[in-house]
Amino acid sequence: MEKKRVVLFGPGPVFKGGISNYNTSLAKALDKIKGVEVTIVSWTQQYPAIIPRDFIDRKSKKDVLEGTNIKVEYITNYNNPVTWNQTYKLIKKLNPEMVVFQWAIAIQGLPMGYIARKLFKKTNIEVVFDCHLIVQKEASFIDRFFTKYGLKFSHSYITHARKTANELMEIFPKLRFEDDVQGKRAQAPARTIINLYHPVYDMFKINPDFDVQGQKKELNAKQHVFLFFGFIRKYKGLHWVLPAFAKVVEKRDDVSLLIVGESFWNTLDQNKLGTRIKKAVFGFLKSIFLPKSSDEGDYNPLAMIPELGIEDRVTVINEFVPNEDVHKYFQVSDAILTYYETATPSGVESIAYNFNMPVLATRVGHFPETIQDGFNGYLAEPGDIDSMAEQMLRFIDAPIPRENVAKTASKLSWENYAKALLNG
Repeated sequence: MEKKRVVLFGPGPVFKGGISNYNTSLAKALDKIKGVEVTIVSWTQQYPAIIPRDFIDRKSKKDVLEGTNIKVEYITNYNNPVTWNQTYKLIKKLNPEMVVFQWAIAIQGLPMGYIARKLFKKTNIEVVFDCHLIVQKEASFIDRFFTKYGLKFSHSYITHARKTANELMEIFPKLRFEDDVQGKRAQAPARTIINLYHPVYDMFKINPDFDVQGQKKELNAKQHVFLFFGFIRKYKGLHWVLPAFAKVVEKRDDVSLLIVGESFWNTLDQNKLGTRIKKAVFGFLKSIFLPKSSDEGDYNPLAMIPELGIEDRVTVINEFVPNEDVHKYFQVSDAILTYYETATPSGVESIAYNFNMPVLATRVGHFPETIQDGFNGYLAEPGDIDSMAEQMLRFIDAPIPRENVAKTASKLSWENYAKALLNG
């Protein structure tokens, strides 16, 4: 039987972050389907070289593709347009039925738009964009330009929330779209929107033999543990979490907060000349293209901890966590805090569901779609510190049953997602 070939364009497993995890998990889900052959075509460098950040996962040891038939080709350098054309030629040579682009940031629109446009116009390969967002969290006019350029030439789009699908139709008002959650493709010239969900990560596993109490003691954690996990970015609202938690501390002496993740813009040696040059150039360009309110170069919410007097209740692991250690922090915690300013379907939320962990979130973005207040989590009002503290106290008094979260997670499987992508 002839195999059905699928190419996934996006960061391969050597990169850190949610999109790499997502691309890898999707590849593994497709690889499990009989008759499907999967190749990840990856960046070698995802962003302009001036961005002062290290994007490589240098800590995880386990080969996440072990035991699969997935091939990985590292070829596309953002900073070298020659490789963009080489990428197009490679995908054309692989001759897949479809190529799925992972779309998560507008700045990648230039190379991705170039590759997608050539595939759309010069081959019979179905071009699919898996859209983690449409409107950038810190959008500028240049982001809007890159978004339109990057996404225009695609036969089908996957969205993870109704809001994302609506935004897609708004930026392309002259295109005709048809929705089908089962993956049935529209007849050209109409474009297909497959409105699905962010599947639950299956790359992180509960360790049944893990010493939870021993780890709690090591982390100086008390009875009730809240977790803030992932890259520290302004939109993720740690500057709201901390004062809200401080209000909880005023009323409870049995609570702890774990903050686990690296500061997004502090991954390079700040004393190196190359880092200082990158920061200066990058800062200048941001001042031109981004509103000042969106600049998070000096964002340091961790400084609030001593100011709030909660040092003895907060444990900070301010570094990137290798895949092998992720379970430790979720297994000692009772709920994840996603008090975001803005939200698109969240990888952190997905990891929490992987551990059947309730989610406390703000009523922004997709969260009201995925979190049923009182069933699999609690919802707070954005920007309202009292509301956030109230939901944390509410959770302590009325814990969410883990089986409720498991029911939610069961509806968000990679298997169903992959079948819809393959059109059933």
